[in-house]
Amino acid sequence: MSDEDYVFDEDSGEWMPASDLAAKRAAEGTVKVRDAVGNLLADGDQVTLIKDLEVKGAGQTLKRGTLIKSIRLTGDAQEIDCRFDGIKGLVLRAEFVKKR
Repeated sequence: MSDEDYVFDEDSGEWMPASDLAAKRAAEGTVKVRDAVGNLLADGDQVTLIKDLEVKGAGQTLKRGTLIKSIRLTGDAQEIDCRFDGIKGLVLRAEFVKKR
């Protein structure tokens, strides 16, 4: 038998190790961001645009198939933050990208 403390999880109504409950609560707080085809995205992933997108304020269009490197998740389930040459503060909707 282990020396680990057990705590009561009110959601499930069961006793569980404290470390398992802490991991479960941490996972609940994270936002899962999925691309256009349902792949789970993470910080640092590379994505490809699946549609031509006009960038407001920059006066240019990003073409379909453009590779965006090293994305960052924003905490919003539908937005990703990224960089592209000549465009600062680019935020893309996850529905318009596909993970590479």
